[in-house]
Amino acid sequence: MSWEAWIMFAVFWAVFVTTPGPNAVNCITNGMTIGFRRSLPGVAAILTQAALFLTLSALGVTALITTSPIAFQIAKLIGAGFLIYLGIRGWVMAKTPAKVTARPAGSIYWRAFAIATINPKSVAGYLAAFSQFVQPDVPIWDQMWVIFPTALSLTALSYLGYTALGAGLGMAALGAVFNVWLRRALAGCFIIYGVLLGSTAAPVGRI
Repeated sequence: MSWEAWIMFAVFWAVFVTTPGPNAVNCITNGMTIGFRRSLPGVAAILTQAALFLTLSALGVTALITTSPIAFQIAKLIGAGFLIYLGIRGWVMAKTPAKVTARPAGSIYWRAFAIATINPKSVAGYLAAFSQFVQPDVPIWDQMWVIFPTALSLTALSYLGYTALGAGLGMAALGAVFNVWLRRALAGCFIIYGVLLGSTAAPVGRI
């Protein structure tokens, strides 16, 4: 990958991972309710998903998924239902004080991994990255030595930042009423993302 191509990819990826979405909402929610340190398994899950999708993209699997309307439709509906469920559950539980020790690390990890995996933004983003920034005249795995550390570093910085933001909100002297409404606002974001996901069309061609 040339220096110019790497710069373009890094800028694209920075915008890709810092644009608010379900992952960001989940990181903020985790940080606010259970603190920064206990939220780190959620960030690790997002990095796991990123590494998995980068590998699948290099193998051409994500492009194959987007060309299968049935597979994309099934994944889309499952993802939409999951996000809406999380939103409704979060709205109902907003008045219940969050117990820091109530959620084991495994639960935090797998919830974050599920949210990251069913996000259609992920498929579209990885397809765009590999259709626009990968050089066809250079072996793909030679370019992955540059793409992997760049993408994972920017992803980690972004979601660690969102988690820290949530932890800061949780540590601030917030009134009980404001805390409830903030948690409900985040829950509402999950519902909105779920509805938007349900109406998403399969990405085709270059994005």
